Amino acid sequence: MKIDPYKHKERYQDWKEKNKDGISEVSKFNSDLILQYINDMEKGINIAHGSSKGSRSFIRLNTLRDKMCFFAKKFLELYKIERIIDINEDQLVGFFSDMKNGNLKKIKGGNYTSVDTYAKVFKTFWHWYQKVNRKKGIEIKDITSDLDTRQEKPEWVYLTEEQVKKMCDNANFKYKTLIMFLFDTGIRSPTELVNVRVSDLLNDFKELNIREEASKTFGRRINLMLCSDLLKEYVKQNNLKPEDQLFAITPFIANKYLKRLASKLFGDKVSQAGGKYSEITMYDFRHCACCYWLPRYKQESALMYRFGWKKSDKIHYYSEMLGMKDTITQEDLLTNASKTEIERDLEKTRRENQLLQEKMINMESQMQKIMELTNRLYAGVVVA
Repeated sequence: MKIDPYKHKERYQDWKEKNKDGISEVSKFNSDLILQYINDMEKGINIAHGSSKGSRSFIRLNTLRDKMCFFAKKFLELYKIERIIDINEDQLVGFFSDMKNGNLKKIKGGNYTSVDTYAKVFKTFWHWYQKVNRKKGIEIKDITSDLDTRQEKPEWVYLTEEQVKKMCDNANFKYKTLIMFLFDTGIRSPTELVNVRVSDLLNDFKELNIREEASKTFGRRINLMLCSDLLKEYVKQNNLKPEDQLFAITPFIANKYLKRLASKLFGDKVSQAGGKYSEITMYDFRHCACCYWLPRYKQESALMYRFGWKKSDKIHYYSEMLGMKDTITQEDLLTNASKTEIERDLEKTRRENQLLQEKMINMESQMQKIMELTNRLYAGVVVA
């Protein structure tokens, strides 16, 4: 059974049970509308044209219900709008603009992040609302067409190979093994990580099988190039059985350890990717692994397979080309035809040198014989 470290399913089911008679924090109209929307998304019905079909994941359902309740409360607070559907286009565009530029603050005063996610959620809801009404013969104007849903790239913590090694050297054995495993595999953590069992380590700890049911995209079997020996010792020391979790960790506690270690070693400075070293998480090692493996893989498709990506744009998204260097040489400038011609010339020269060497050896042998005959003749004259 797949382990869900954040308990998305339980959280959704608890929320659904608690609010089955209505969402108390919003008006009855908004409550009925949100519950209808979430219920449709759970079943996978009234999905907007162009969106992937089927029921939404529990992660997605939790995001949708949380954001929809947020909109209902904020629209009432800012615009005195009691029904979500009564917001107009200007108000909507202004709302998300204020979130993005910091005019609209969180309750505790901070700026909103990932505003694109909020905009996408409302856009998805509105397209659902249009479809539901279209079935009734009612056309609803699309007020979301001008919303900016461009993805905001979050800051992350970039570590060089030397910095990763320094963290390993200063970590206890458990976390040393974890760090190298994350850096070697680039595995999604904690979702894929916590589902790895000892039995998924194959070929004497030189391969890892990331099972289909544990992956966000697809299952894959990858080579372990950096952490094989550490894993072998780790499994032995902890007396782990094949059915045991490889890393039975609590994400919060693991991240807290990594933050404390990175802060001690690198301070509160900002890394090249914008994130502070003191804010590092396990997931940052997926980014760092991408930077490490990118120049070492000869084909993008092979790198995509290792990381479980279906689209090549993820390579730049995760690496931002950090740690890259120019590796072109004069040999790279040669075309295949030029290389073939040069190789033929080199082979011809090699054969000519070999023939010349054989001739020299033959001449040396003949000279040796002549010298021997000359010495004999000279010796006979002297005796006479």
